[in-house]
Amino acid sequence: MTALAAPLAVSPRVRRIIVTACAMAAMIMQSLDTTIANVALPYMQGSLSASLDQVNWVMTSYIVAAAIMTAPVGWLAHRFGRKQLFLVCVGGFTLASVLCGASQNLYPLIVFRVFQGLCGAALVPLSQSLVIDLYPIQERPRAQSIFGMGVMLGPILGPSLGAVLTDSYSWHWVFLVNLPFGLLALAGLILFMEDAPPEKSLRFDWFGFIALGLAIGALQLALDRGEQVGWLDSQEIVIEFILAGVGFYYFLAHSWTSSDPFIRFEILQDKNFLAGCLFQALMGVLLFGTMSLASPFLQQVAGFPILTAGLVLATRGCGTFIAMMSVRRIMMLIEVRTLMVGGLLLSTLTIWETTLFTNETSPWTFAFVGTVQGFAFGTVFVSLNTLAFLTLPDRVRTYGSAFLTLVRNMASSIGISIVVSQLSENTRRSYSQLAEHINPFNDALKMPDVTGVIDLGTDTGRALTDSIVRLQAQVIGFSDDFRMIMMLSLIAIPVALLIVRPTKATMAARMRPQESLVPHEEM
Repeated sequence: MTALAAPLAVSPRVRRIIVTACAMAAMIMQSLDTTIANVALPYMQGSLSASLDQVNWVMTSYIVAAAIMTAPVGWLAHRFGRKQLFLVCVGGFTLASVLCGASQNLYPLIVFRVFQGLCGAALVPLSQSLVIDLYPIQERPRAQSIFGMGVMLGPILGPSLGAVLTDSYSWHWVFLVNLPFGLLALAGLILFMEDAPPEKSLRFDWFGFIALGLAIGALQLALDRGEQVGWLDSQEIVIEFILAGVGFYYFLAHSWTSSDPFIRFEILQDKNFLAGCLFQALMGVLLFGTMSLASPFLQQVAGFPILTAGLVLATRGCGTFIAMMSVRRIMMLIEVRTLMVGGLLLSTLTIWETTLFTNETSPWTFAFVGTVQGFAFGTVFVSLNTLAFLTLPDRVRTYGSAFLTLVRNMASSIGISIVVSQLSENTRRSYSQLAEHINPFNDALKMPDVTGVIDLGTDTGRALTDSIVRLQAQVIGFSDDFRMIMMLSLIAIPVALLIVRPTKATMAARMRPQESLVPHEEM
């Protein structure tokens, strides 16, 4: 890569605002694409004349490509320069989005989704490290609030925006909507972003990358396709799990014995960052697990139209936005770990409330609980990221951001797979238990209120009874899944206590001027 022209000369404050806005646009664009296409899959299936298994590769290809390319982001940023990598990824992601939107056949669409995932993998970690560097230490909570809005609002608003675009226009627009944001982000970063010189002497650890890429790719494939093909009953899933195990073994063995490993494990020596990784994994399961259940519950159980379900889901984004705007000020009054515990208790309470939802729950109840839950998740997320990066050395921040993103993505994939698998199993078990009571010896079925509506002696009556039993089995299945997530939220509370509050000496050291893309003393 060639050196880029110097950025335009503007005041540090203006530069910070513009670059932050561009980084946010790029990050929201990428985080939206992790969920926005889910809503459009049935429309793609009909339009492209594809089977359910074939159209699912539209999501699988993107997830696997993004997971594999997240790990080397730190090395690439240091070797070629963060600005150059950022520009290549934003431009490539935007171009891939346009090509996806213009696709008329399934296989080109899958190829372009792979390209989109490869380019999009770096956008979140690069945005996080950039936004943190733009702000001095005393304003890091503000920076984490800004970053958190992009990470959390994207997946939360994705289904809603996807529903509106697909219902009002076509599935092509879930990809084409990225074009204006990508162009604006690209122009702003070219003109105003500063960069540190690349470290051309860095050597790439090909063995570590191939081993980790094999492990992550095989694991992601197994997690994404396991429910469709029967998990360990399928030879494909068994082979993928074996490849993942072999890949992780060789990666770890190589990394611990290499003088220049692919991932800088020195970042895990920071206790706050290590605890932040553990906590991020738990939050990935909580956030994406509840999201993966909320949308099908609203449509399949509550029977809401797609637009109504999208608007109800959007209330989470409203709660998250309120949290992002207020947590920074609350941190001045309340110790951060206390704030995290409070957010987890609030999220546990709201998840417990969802275990009581039925097919007769009103949209307003869904909206209220979703708003409070979004506020709770936003509070925890900002607090977590502020502490995780507070004591991490600046020189490895990009490595840390990439590793944290990888941990969150892997944990969310595992969480979604467990949640979906358990939902199917719980629903089948509940259906079998309920169906046992539909027999001639059940006196409840002979009551006048029942016989006046359902006649089990007719095909219509038996079909109606079966649909009611299936619906109630789904209600129980979702309730059991939400209860499992609620228990995980309770388990996460002790993990918050592992995060060490920095000493005054550490804080004083971090407050000294440091090298940054925008010198702190100029802000």
